[in-house]
Amino acid sequence: MEAFGFPIILAFFFSFIIGVIFGGMAAFLSRRFRINRQMRIAEKKAARIVAEARTESKEALHQARTEAEKAKTVTETEYRERRAELQRQDNRLSQKGETLERKLEGVEQRERTLVNKEKEVESIRTHLKETRDKQVKQLELISGMSSAEAKQSLLEAMEVELQEESSRRLHQWEAELKEEADKKAQETLSRAIQRCASEVVSETTVATVPLPSDEMKGRLIGREGRNIRALEQATGVDLIIDDTPEAVTLSSFDPVRREITRLALSKLILDGRIHPARIEEVVAKTKEEVENTIYSAGEQAAYDVGVHGLRPELIRILGRLKYRTSYGQNVLAHSIEVGHLAGMIAADLEANTAIAKKAGLLHDIGKAIDREVEGTHAAIGADLVKQWDKSPEAVQGVAEHHGEADTTSVWGFIISAADTISSARPGARRESLESYLKRLRELEDIANGFKGVEKSFAIQAGREIRILVKPEEIDDLGAMRIARDIVKKIEEGLAYPGQIKVTVLRETRAVDYAK
Repeated sequence: MEAFGFPIILAFFFSFIIGVIFGGMAAFLSRRFRINRQMRIAEKKAARIVAEARTESKEALHQARTEAEKAKTVTETEYRERRAELQRQDNRLSQKGETLERKLEGVEQRERTLVNKEKEVESIRTHLKETRDKQVKQLELISGMSSAEAKQSLLEAMEVELQEESSRRLHQWEAELKEEADKKAQETLSRAIQRCASEVVSETTVATVPLPSDEMKGRLIGREGRNIRALEQATGVDLIIDDTPEAVTLSSFDPVRREITRLALSKLILDGRIHPARIEEVVAKTKEEVENTIYSAGEQAAYDVGVHGLRPELIRILGRLKYRTSYGQNVLAHSIEVGHLAGMIAADLEANTAIAKKAGLLHDIGKAIDREVEGTHAAIGADLVKQWDKSPEAVQGVAEHHGEADTTSVWGFIISAADTISSARPGARRESLESYLKRLRELEDIANGFKGVEKSFAIQAGREIRILVKPEEIDDLGAMRIARDIVKKIEEGLAYPGQIKVTVLRETRAVDYAK
């Protein structure tokens, strides 16, 4: 049994070895077959890619040649056109050179003619001088006066005559120039006024907040007045809670604080939770909202006028004017109107409209901080514009629009005219009776201060003053001179909107009685 077992195991072992060898050879042949197949597929792909690349290169080469030919054609066409244009310019220059030569010859001919005429005039002048000397000697013999005495007498007579004639001529020239200037100014300003129409805005230093009921007044006051104290401390505005039904009055000269208080109080009333902590929270949030509103108002104003490129600092200060009033007129609305008017006037005068609009929009920007900085609003505004904007013309317009500078440029005149139109038009501003009467008294005092004035009357709301002079002291020419002197005095010492008409009346009466 054991003798047969070993050969069987050996045969099984050899069979296993042979199987392994044939299996390895089969695997090797299968792998070789797959590798050869993948190589054939790769060679086909490579051949196809090479063929496509050759086709694309041929197309690109053809396209490049086509574009090169087109570029060459365009270049040759431009070259021929430029060459023709140069030829035409050369012809024109040649013609102009010939024309200049002919003109030069004409000028030389006229110069020679003038030289000859000058010689003739000199000869005539010499002859006239000799004749005049002979006549002077004959006149001295006839009159018995020396030449110096005759000159002195003639000069005295001529001086009186020339003074009268110069006064008449001066008055005539002034009237003609004034008429022409008024006509042109009326045309320019009337066009600007007709093209600008804006609403009249009137505000005061108090605001009223409506309440849903009178019970809300007690909640606003709070226990022992803690709520109203917290609100006044947080806002800096006085709250007036009186017998007015269902209303609270806010009083403050600072319009921004007044607006913050109004909005915060409206929110507290709507919310219903009113206590010191809530008041501080609402006021802080309202301040942020108002600051955003101020910046948006400045941006909108610049956009409405058409002024671009302003620095954010200027836009923020400009937006504060939304809550500032002057004589009841909203300053931001007034600034927008002045910007439009200045642009229209500059267009009629053929000046730079962009500079005029910028200076007109920013002319009252100093009023936004004039309570915080010393100086006039024109000087403060000019410093602000100079700091944040690099336009010297705009700085001039802002600084000179009230005539405070030593000299006034065209921008100062334009902004001053636009500012006067906006502020002096009917309904634009409210003026207190006290300041109105003060201006009338100052106007009459200026006129009464001149020698020979008998009475003066300011009429038409201070737009005209009529002056009665003493006829025995002031003649007709003196009346003209005193009118001009009073005009200069008013311009130098009185601030007024628009213009003031000065009329001097001289009356001569002859009275007799029949008996």
